[in-house]
This record gives sequence, structure tokens and C-alpha cells, in this order.
Amino acid sequence: MNAADWLAFAGFWVVFVTAPGPNAVNCVANGMTYGFRRALWGVAGILTQAALFLTLAAAGVAAALAAAPSVEGWLRLAGAGVLVWLGLRTVLRARRPVVAGSGGGSIYGRAFLIATVNAKSLAGYLAAFTQVLRTDAGIWGQMAWIYPTALTITAASYCGYTALGALAGRSAMGAVMNLWFRRVMGLAFVAYGVALALSGPLPVWGSAIDGTQQ
Repeated sequence: MNAADWLAFAGFWVVFVTAPGPNAVNCVANGMTYGFRRALWGVAGILTQAALFLTLAAAGVAAALAAAPSVEGWLRLAGAGVLVWLGLRTVLRARRPVVAGSGGGSIYGRAFLIATVNAKSLAGYLAAFTQVLRTDAGIWGQMAWIYPTALTITAASYCGYTALGALAGRSAMGAVMNLWFRRVMGLAFVAYGVALALSGPLPVWGSAIDGTQQ
């Protein structure tokens, strides 16, 4: 991988992970609710998903899904359903006090789930790869540059969102802001879920089995 390819990938990745989305909303909410240090479990969950998706993209899974629109469609709807469920659950539980003993595992697991169910993420990873990966060079040799670059930028971005939430939570209006932000966060997840469901054609029942569009 030459310097021009690396800069192209790094520039794309900065835009990809800093654009507000479900991960960013969740990081801000974690920072407000748990404080910066504890909320870093959420960043760890996102980094795990990023490493997994980078590996899948390099192995060709993303390209395979892109070539099977029916499968991608069902995954998209499943992810949309999870986001809508998380959003409605968050809105309904906004007034409940945060459980002081919530462990890092639950923060990590929720962040990993939110990052993973967005099936459009695979499209983003594939788009990044098609810009820079050279077919005349070894894939895994190029990944030696891509892995640290992507994970470092991802960590910096979501640590920033987490710190923003932690600062807001410490303000004089932190308790009130937390209540309203949890409601807004829930509605945002619902909106993201609906947008995800409508972002492509609806799959036809049975097409995921026989591989054809009815």
C-alpha cells in the first residue's frame, strides 16, 4: 500500500466514523450516564465490531452479501427491527433511574449490538476497501496498514463522543439533560431503524432460500 492509497483510506475512514449515527448517539448517552472511564466499555464494543467487519470485508464476505441483495435485504430488516426495539425500550425506560451496578459487560454488549445490526456498515466497509485495495498485491499485507489506521481513527472518534457526553452529564443541568437525551436517543434509534428499513428494496419471501428475486 503506497502513501496515496493510505491517505485515501484514512480520509474516507475519518468521514465514515465521525458522521453522527447510532454509534455516536450511544457513546454520548453512555458518557452522560456512566461517566467517561466506565463508558469506554462501549468504545471497546465498537472497536470489536470494527475489527470483525474489517476481517469480513477482507475475506470477501461484504462483497458476497452485496452480490446477494435478498440476503442483504433480510439482514437490513433484522437490523432495523433491533434498532426500533432498542429505541422504544429506551424511551419507555427514560424515567427509570440508571442502575448504579451496571457492569462494563452490559455496556460493551449493547454497543457491540448497536454497531453490528446496522447492515449498511458492511456497505461502508466494502466501499472503503474498493478505493484502496490492490488486486495485484497480497490482501493481508495491505491489512497490516488498514487495521491500525481504521481502529485508531475509530477509537479517537468515539472516545470524543463519549467525552462529550461525560462533560454534558457533569453540567449543572446534567440530570435533566440525561432524561431528555435518553428520550431523544430512543427516538433517534427508532428513526435510524426506519431509515435503515427503507434504504433498499424490500426482500421477497423465499428469495433468500433460492437466491432469486420473485
